[in-house]
Amino acid sequence: MDVPNFLLLAQADGSGGSLAWGLGGLVLGAIAGALGARFLGSKRLADAKAEGERIRGQARDEGETIREKAKVEAEKLALDRKSEFEREAEGARSELRERDRRLTKREDQFDRKEQSLDDRESKLNERTESLDARTTKLGERESEVESLIEQQTEKLQRVADLSPEAARELLLERVEEKCRGEASKLTRKIIEEAEEGARERANEITLQAIQRYASETTSESTVRTVEIPSDDMKGRIIGREGRNIRAIEKATGADIIVDDTPGVIVVSCFDKVRQAVAVEGLNRLIADGRLHPTRIEEVIEKVRGEIEERVIKSGKEAALEVKLKGFHPKVIEAMGKMSYRTSYGQNVLRHSVEVAFLSQIIAEQLGLDGRLARRCGFLHDIGKAMDHEMEGGHPKIGMDFARQYGEKEEAVLNAIGGHHADIPATTWYTPIVMAADAVSSARPGARRESMERYVQRLNELQDIAMSQPGVIEAYAIQAGREVRVMIDADRVSDDEAYLIAHNIAKRVADEMTFPGEIRVTVLRETRAIEVAR
Repeated sequence: MDVPNFLLLAQADGSGGSLAWGLGGLVLGAIAGALGARFLGSKRLADAKAEGERIRGQARDEGETIREKAKVEAEKLALDRKSEFEREAEGARSELRERDRRLTKREDQFDRKEQSLDDRESKLNERTESLDARTTKLGERESEVESLIEQQTEKLQRVADLSPEAARELLLERVEEKCRGEASKLTRKIIEEAEEGARERANEITLQAIQRYASETTSESTVRTVEIPSDDMKGRIIGREGRNIRAIEKATGADIIVDDTPGVIVVSCFDKVRQAVAVEGLNRLIADGRLHPTRIEEVIEKVRGEIEERVIKSGKEAALEVKLKGFHPKVIEAMGKMSYRTSYGQNVLRHSVEVAFLSQIIAEQLGLDGRLARRCGFLHDIGKAMDHEMEGGHPKIGMDFARQYGEKEEAVLNAIGGHHADIPATTWYTPIVMAADAVSSARPGARRESMERYVQRLNELQDIAMSQPGVIEAYAIQAGREVRVMIDADRVSDDEAYLIAHNIAKRVADEMTFPGEIRVTVLRETRAIEVAR
């Protein structure tokens, strides 16, 4: 039903007129509300659409801005990457150019070296051709000389009317002179071949070389002097009917020599410990002034005890110095006694310590046991502590003594008994101790000898050198450890110089006694002198 019809119906019905108008108002209000709501909704929808369009437009603007910004950043990053790549490429190109420059320079050097080698080769070829020509010419001249020698030999035999013996001697001299040059060349060739093969046989050659050792020295200092304040003290030392001097000799075992020498008394004894007891006892008795048999026995006994304590202390200190243990007390005592013994002025105990360390060094260089070598070197001369008390040389005495008192190592026993080649060497340590013994004995200042013997040895060296043919001068230098020999360059060739050095060294080794080794240096030179005016 539409609204006008509804109003008409309400007008026709009078009783319900007011209700109808009320309902109509409500309906109209509802319709008006609905229309208003629809209008408001349309407006809001339009506003929402406008807002959406605005947002979309803003988003499009922002997106475009971001896109432009990203494009700019991408272009900037691309430019940075391009610049970095160009720098790296330029660095690589520079390095390649530098390498190319170095290679070019090296090629130039190689070219120059190659040219230099070619020049040297050509010069060597020329020199070889020249030497070949000279060799051929020398061969021809040698043939001519041999022919002349034969002709002269025949003429001498006919003209001189020589006896067969004289002719034989003359012929032998000519043959010797002829063969000397060939022998010199052979000697030089053998020496050069030995030197070339030395590295391959290093251990063998080293061990053979170190077996050359100094000869044993047997002369010992057996006397010492005791100073006295006055000659009256000599009478008091002798005593009534010689009882004091007999008491001293009996208590010490040393010989007391009282002679006319002013101011001194001589003490003579082969046992260095007893000699030390006698000397120190005499010094104390002289200082004390009381000289009678009872006092002499008391003083000597006290001094003997002190000396024995010193002996044991010296032996222990030496064993600690070489860092060795396990010695029998008798061995320590024997080593301590050697502190009172000297050989050509060299203290035997200090010599034993030196030999111990030298043996260790040599053994370790050869890959052997350094501690065992040190023990061999330390005990090698122990026989000298008692060789004056029993028969035999000190190597055998020392070996028997060491075996008796607990030394079980065969290498040590063989080194003690064989360090002077008295018995064959059964281990490598024996020749090592030989070498160390020679080094310790031959070092400057280790041993002393008389001036007369020293001068005699230098003269012998020079005389042996001067006896060789072609030698002009000879000088013994470095305290007789080297002899310098000057030879005539016109008479002696380079090859013959080697032969002269060999002959001198052989004669020195065979005819002389010396510690260590003696170097023979033969000098051959040609001097050209001219004066400018």
